[in-house]
Amino acid sequence: MPFPMTSRRWLWIFILVLGAAFLWQLGSWGPLESSEARYAEIGREMLTGQDWLHPQLLGIYHFHKPPLTYWLTAAGLGLFGPNTVGVRLLPVLAVLLQVVLVYGLGLLLFKQDRARALAAAVIYGTLPVVLISALNVTTDAYLTTLELAAAYGILRYYHQGGARWLYLFWVGLGLAFLTKGPVGFILPLMVLIGYYFRQGQAKRPFTVHHALGFGLFVLVGLSWYLYLMAENPAFVRYFLYEHTVERFANAATFNRSKPWWFYLVLAPATSLPWAVALVVRAVRTPWSSVPREWRNVLIFWVLVPLLFFSLSKSKLLLYVLPIFPGIALLTVYYLGRCTEAVLLRWYVGIVAFFGLLLGALCLLPILSTVLPLGLEVKPLTAAWPAAGVVALVLTLTLWNQVRIAPRLLVATTLFTVFLLLSAKPIMTQNELAFNGSRPLAEFIRQKQLTSRPVLVYNELLPSLAFELGQVPVSLNDGNASLNRETQFQTNDAWRRQLIYLQDSTQEPALGALLLQHPVLLSKGELKPERRWMLRYFTKEQQLGKWTVRW
Repeated sequence: MPFPMTSRRWLWIFILVLGAAFLWQLGSWGPLESSEARYAEIGREMLTGQDWLHPQLLGIYHFHKPPLTYWLTAAGLGLFGPNTVGVRLLPVLAVLLQVVLVYGLGLLLFKQDRARALAAAVIYGTLPVVLISALNVTTDAYLTTLELAAAYGILRYYHQGGARWLYLFWVGLGLAFLTKGPVGFILPLMVLIGYYFRQGQAKRPFTVHHALGFGLFVLVGLSWYLYLMAENPAFVRYFLYEHTVERFANAATFNRSKPWWFYLVLAPATSLPWAVALVVRAVRTPWSSVPREWRNVLIFWVLVPLLFFSLSKSKLLLYVLPIFPGIALLTVYYLGRCTEAVLLRWYVGIVAFFGLLLGALCLLPILSTVLPLGLEVKPLTAAWPAAGVVALVLTLTLWNQVRIAPRLLVATTLFTVFLLLSAKPIMTQNELAFNGSRPLAEFIRQKQLTSRPVLVYNELLPSLAFELGQVPVSLNDGNASLNRETQFQTNDAWRRQLIYLQDSTQEPALGALLLQHPVLLSKGELKPERRWMLRYFTKEQQLGKWTVRW
């Protein structure tokens, strides 16, 4: 190797390689429904309307989340253009910053052992769940970055002092609160508890910096909430009850009900193969031989948050993204206790797993023709995973590096790079199957129909609004996702963007739209009682699951 694993240059090389793999063809497919498209369109409307305090989705106020993610999305669109790159670039940078923060946490926990800190950063940056978070814009990538910044700040302060790290903790906590509310406290709070629990740590004295830091938290984290509550007192109940208590306790609130074991399956599955290594080594390692510091990492950084989110009735995969830095650090700790002979067996097994996955991607063009996968994959798409298999085989057979750890980290990086290069053409070729709307927008432009009203039947489709740069009219025929919250609207202008077909008083508005020769998009057939609308359309085209009529 040109320089030892203890050199920081390896971290920056890894960041550059991973960043390049993320950026390649980053905008080759449009925002996907539902979460990414929602954030993209809210950011677009915020940038267009210049209202930075009242987020809007398809012309209607949308206060489900605090505004920081919307602000960052709008900033990306303003800096890099009204396109998908503008939406995705800042989340990618946020994930790369997470990798750096995991490295920093590794230095603190591994007593300045740069090699192990690097291993933790590489493992974290290549976890499947982290790759998903980087390429699927949600609040969670930003939230995890800010929680990690707060956690690093407080640990650095406790380990080495320095008021600036205390300020980083409070500012990170405030920005996390401005990203997703109280859930932003979980990782920093668990890190704080884990630092003190049964470790006999001396408490640092209260100083003026604590008071000033808390003031910064209030200013940064609470100002937007307090402004809206002053504007309309109804926001007090809305934020504190409907979007905190109800979201946690009521499965029907946002239609995100999942079984209690959802994360117990998904968290290990989206951190393969490292989850297997962590579980096996943790089971085989006597608990009494594990230092209290690392017991606390397992308990408070991973298990307690996992239990908390498992008890919640509202579940999505990326909600538990903040537990994965702990998983990466623990994996390095447990594998670091192995002998070189044991680590060699893990190395062979992990590289074989990587090779099998890339081999399966090589076969995908064939499998997509003989199995009902719902995908169309061109033969040349197999070139990237095939190149990845060759690179792994060469790494496994020809590299004579004595130590196993560097070979394992390089193989992991190679696999991740070729996985990203392989996945993006598949996404591009099957955008409609992955709930994107760019092919729909391109068809509307090709037929020169953009000057007509666009009606979307019984579906919430912000991805189409983003691609067209205009808000379509949603026709609600019983879809719960179209039952929008309009209690904060200041006038009835929103009714031009949302028509309830089951409300007879809105029939004149629908009739006026139909007389303007609109474009109608529907997924599947219209309900029998709505088929009378079809007489206003003379042409139709099937695009995936969608039917376009004009």
